[in-house]
Amino acid sequence: MLVFLQFMLRGTVAFIATVATWLISFFTFEQTYLLSSLFAIIGGVVVYYSVKQMTKFSYLRRIGLSKREYKFIDNNLQEAKNKISRLNKALLSIRSIDQARQNFEIIRTVKKIYSNTKKEPKRFYQAEGFYYNHLDSLVELAEKFAFLSSQPVKNREMMEALRDTRITIAILGETVKKDLYIMLDDDIDTLHYELDVAKRSISKSKKNDWRVLK
Repeated sequence: MLVFLQFMLRGTVAFIATVATWLISFFTFEQTYLLSSLFAIIGGVVVYYSVKQMTKFSYLRRIGLSKREYKFIDNNLQEAKNKISRLNKALLSIRSIDQARQNFEIIRTVKKIYSNTKKEPKRFYQAEGFYYNHLDSLVELAEKFAFLSSQPVKNREMMEALRDTRITIAILGETVKKDLYIMLDDDIDTLHYELDVAKRSISKSKKNDWRVLK
C-alpha cells in the first residue's frame, strides 16, 4: 500500500511538473508546440526520478541504513523469497497427518521472520543465521524428503533416511523459532522496560490516591 501511495505521489508531482513546463515553454518562452512538449516530457521525467530518489533517501535515513546496505539486504530478501516459496511447496506436498502441524508451524515461523525483515530491513542482521544457513538447510531437506516420500516403493534404507530427515526437519523447525526469538529480543527487552515504567507509574498513582483519601 505504501509503495502504491509513493508511486501515486511521484506520478502526481511529475504530471504537474510536465504540464507546468509545457505551459511555461509555450506561452512564456514562446517555443513551438513540439519543443514545448519535448521540454515538458524531459521535465516530468526529471521530477519523477528526483522525487523517487528523495523519497528513497528519506526512507534509508529513517531506517538507519546506507544505500549499499539496503541493496545488500534487498538482494538477500529476494533470494529468501524464492527459497521460502520452494519450502512452502515442498512441505505442503508431504502427505502426512503427523507432520502437518509441524510443517505449518515451520512455514508460519519462516514467513514471519521474512515479513519482519521486509518491514524493517535492519532486522536482517539479527537473523543472519536464518538467512545464511537454516533456511537453506530446511529447503534442501524438505525437497529431498518430499521427493523420496512420494515414491511408491521404499526399502529399509530409504525408510531410515526418511526418518532421520523428518527428525532433522523438526530440529530445524525449533532452530528457526529461536531465530525469531533472537530477532524479537530487543522488542521483548523494550516491552519489559515499558511494563516496569507503567507499573511504577500505577503504583505511584495509587499511593497519591491513598494520601488524598486520608
